[in-house]
Amino acid sequence: MRSLLVVMPTYNERVNLESVVAGILAHDFARVLVVDDASPDGTGELADALAAQHPGRVEVLHRTGPRGLGRSYVDGLRHALASDAETICQMDADLSHDPAYLPDLAAALDHYDLVIGSRYLNGVSVVNWPLHRIFLSAFANRYIRFITGLSPNDCTSAYRAWRRDALARLPLGNTRTSGYAFLPEMLVEAARGGCRIGEVPIIFIERQKGYSKVSGPVLLESLLAPWRIILRGGRLRRPRS
Repeated sequence: MRSLLVVMPTYNERVNLESVVAGILAHDFARVLVVDDASPDGTGELADALAAQHPGRVEVLHRTGPRGLGRSYVDGLRHALASDAETICQMDADLSHDPAYLPDLAAALDHYDLVIGSRYLNGVSVVNWPLHRIFLSAFANRYIRFITGLSPNDCTSAYRAWRRDALARLPLGNTRTSGYAFLPEMLVEAARGGCRIGEVPIIFIERQKGYSKVSGPVLLESLLAPWRIILRGGRLRRPRS
């Protein structure tokens, strides 16, 4: 198994951090970079303590300045590319992404440049979501695919694994989105760059502790972002079957 570095943004995830880091480190090929956005609940301090307990396997990047998932990922992914990791993974810190799937994502990189942990590859694989949220997520994916021309079933999943060389080709410095809209923006840039994109099925479990960071402005950005993406570079052309 190739060495894998998990880039994990955090903001007020102290209640989940220790468990998710333990799940990642259970795989001897994996290590983790915690990208903390100056969490007021002490997440950054706990991450430093975990780094001291697991030298060489846990690292912490403390961000300052404007917050946002997209900004955190840009800084974290750049940091990862400066490391010796052969593969780089993105995942949430709230235990909705089970670290048990890391071997499946890493193995699929034998055939793809980017692998998505997909909630919608085998129907709907989501636990503890109300019906309206399932409809909203399904609509968002159809909306993004229709506007941009993307083909993956789950364009909004943050659980992803990259081949290092594929990620290095992405224009991370040109991203325009700061929230969750960063996720489909990255997919479009990957597709434009010729990346082979695959999916493996996961079961997504809604967080049990802490609170969601999705807000009204974040949702608005997510609605507008696909239009900005295609205006900047045009709609993707899907290959003919």
